[in-house]
Amino acid sequence: MPAKSKAQQMAAGAALSAKRGDKKASELKGASKSMVKSMSEKELQDMASTPRKGKPDHK
Repeated sequence: MPAKSKAQQMAAGAALSAKRGDKKASELKGASKSMVKSMSEKELQDMASTPRKGKPDHK
């Protein structure tokens, strides 16, 4: 599932980083915190790798 906005894409990137162990999950805020728990690494990878061109800042 591709990200619908730049903010969603960035949150997915932060959640993916925590899922892989590069960042502590306790450091996350908002949507990225719930994404770590509810989404698989594959889903986060797909959302985080969405191109930003043409996406709104927030949806």
